[in-house]
Order: sequence, then C-alpha cells, then structure tokens
Amino acid sequence: MSVAQATPPTLRKTALNAAHRALGAKMVEFGGWDMPVEYPSSIGCGIVSEHMAVRTGVGIFDVSHMGDIRLSGPGALDAVQHISMNDAARLAIGQAQYSALLYPEGTFVDDVIVHRLGHDDYLLVINAGTREKDFNWVRDNTRDFNCRLEHLSDDFTQIAIQGPKAVDLLQKLTDADLSAVKFYWVTRGTVCRLRDTMIARTGYTAEDGFEIYIPSDEATSTRVWNEILAAGKEFCALPCGLGARNTLRLEGSLSLYGHEISDTINVWEAGLDRFCKMEKPDFIGRASLEKARAQGIRRGLVGLEMTDRGIARDGYKVLDADGRDVGYVTSGSPAPFLKKNIALAYVPTELAALGTELKVEIRGQGVKAQVVPTPFYKKPKRT
Repeated sequence: MSVAQATPPTLRKTALNAAHRALGAKMVEFGGWDMPVEYPSSIGCGIVSEHMAVRTGVGIFDVSHMGDIRLSGPGALDAVQHISMNDAARLAIGQAQYSALLYPEGTFVDDVIVHRLGHDDYLLVINAGTREKDFNWVRDNTRDFNCRLEHLSDDFTQIAIQGPKAVDLLQKLTDADLSAVKFYWVTRGTVCRLRDTMIARTGYTAEDGFEIYIPSDEATSTRVWNEILAAGKEFCALPCGLGARNTLRLEGSLSLYGHEISDTINVWEAGLDRFCKMEKPDFIGRASLEKARAQGIRRGLVGLEMTDRGIARDGYKVLDADGRDVGYVTSGSPAPFLKKNIALAYVPTELAALGTELKVEIRGQGVKAQVVPTPFYKKPKRT
C-alpha cells in the first residue's frame, strides 16, 4: 500500500483531504494531521516545481490545519496585549501583525498572526501542531478580561494563494479590489460565489499572496479548491504541499515552531526583537526578557550557506573551525530558487558575525559553511 493510501485513523483530515488524494498527492503526518507533502510529477508537480511556481508564478496551498482563536468584546484589546508581544494597539481595523505568545520565561508558546477584524474583535491564527495547547493557554491567561473567547479552528478551510501572480489569479474569482489591499491587511468580498469571505494578504512563503477563509464543509471546500486550480491554469498555477512550503519559508528565513522557536528559546535568541514591543503595557514574558537582555545574549540564530558540498539537515551539529561542537542546525535544505544549500542554526554570539567560517557535521565529517545575511531571499518590490 502506498504512503498516499495509508492513513492512520488517529490523524485528523482537512475538508480537502479527498481532493489531495484525487490529485495523487503524497500524504504525510504533520502536527497530527494527514497532509500533502508534494503532488506527483505526472501533473507537473514535485517539491522543486511547486517551489519554483510560487517564486515565479503562483502556487495553491491547503493550510486548513492552522488554528484560529477569536477574542471579542470590550476587554479584547487588553487581553491580546497581555498575551502577545507585539503592540496590537497599533492595529487599524482590517490590519494584521506578526506576533508571539510567550511563557513567563520569555520563551515561545507559539508565534501567531493577530488580525484586527473590528473595533473589539481580534483573530489569532496559530500553528497546527499547537492548536489545543495554544487555546488552553490563551483561555487560562485571559480569564480576568472582559472578552469572549472562541475556538474557531474547525470553522474554516484556509487556502493560501501565493506568488507574484497570486493577485491576478484571485482577482478573477472575487469582486474585492485586491489592488487596494496592502500586505498584512484584510478585506472581505465574494470569492467563488461565497459572500463575505475573509481575504488576508498574508502568507508563509516570503512572497506576495493571499489566504482565504471559507466554510469548512467538504463540498464547498472542494468546489472552491477546484475552481482556484482551474482559474490558475492561465498562470501555470500548481497545487503545493508541505515540502515546498518548508523550502519557501526557509529561503525567506521564516521561523517554524519546534525549530527556530520553542519553549526553550527566547525572543532575543530567535532574532525576533523587532516584533517585541517592550515599551507597550506589561505582557507575559516581559520581565524575563528585560533580565535576559541585561545579562547579555549568549547564542543567536544565524543563516548558513554551505561552501563545500553537503546538505545541512535539521538537528545536525555545528562545529567551529577547530571542530568543536558549538551549536545545531534548526532547519536546512537545498534552496531551489537560490540554487544553494542553506540552513538556519543556533551558535554562540561570538561566532555569529557575517563571514564567520563554521562547519556542519555531516556523516561524521565537518563540512565547511559560512555565516551569511538573512533572509536568504527577499521578494522583488512590486512596481
């Protein structure tokens, strides 16, 4: 029996599971979900082809495994401010921001996107593998605020349309004026005949793109998925799986929970200080972050480019010039668009300067690498 046919009964499935299988997708377990890692070469796909479609045209992802938590009511802003590190008070209605939920130690519960949907209405988009943990943590830490908490994770099928031609593809299917929607802003419109659909100009690919939120029943989800793919033929759009999603986010140096961020890594170490607003009212983790900053940061996340032949993989040891174990790779892979072997890794701060020569232990051998600027890839500015 093929991998695509064997699904342990304990795995959760999105409403598009049958649609992925109909396309011949290779399915894998991810965060407790049965998800497509890649689609077959027989329809022009595969991880590299899917990656390149997003970089040069447009790719379509099922990201329905992501979670959604809504906070609404008079105390919603105060609650969001208390549990997240960015400053939600800066958000206009219809605007979104990258943020994170932190433990009192200043380490990560999860990273999130906070959307302000109305005057007292906020939506947190959370990671798939941390859904229940995140909801329970938010519930436990917002009990004293005058707001309503809703777990909406199963209410939506979330489809990501990503790449430089994403706006052209989605505009064919909606009456919303997408040219008026800035990056990290949200609008509503009719999409594939579904009224009042939430459309967010967000994504996890380091490209321009949109994420749409539609009803999660299988019939509606499958119809919209197929209509997007059909409309995308004009732009050579491809369905894309987790494999391309990972290589795309790595080229863009975007953090993944359990890799670059976790409950043992703090904000300063992860290099996410630009999203942490220490000047705003008190929030969970702030005191520990102040203390950690005063004591000095001992390690940091860096970008590595392999200068000798070899692929750095997640968990591989990083060695200094003398072969001593000094750190570890959090994410590593060939970069299809850049045509280089790249990685993100934690190393001591004294070895984090650009140009530092390091090694990655591959099959017992130290393979040369160099600290390089991140992100590895930046999308061209729109004209």
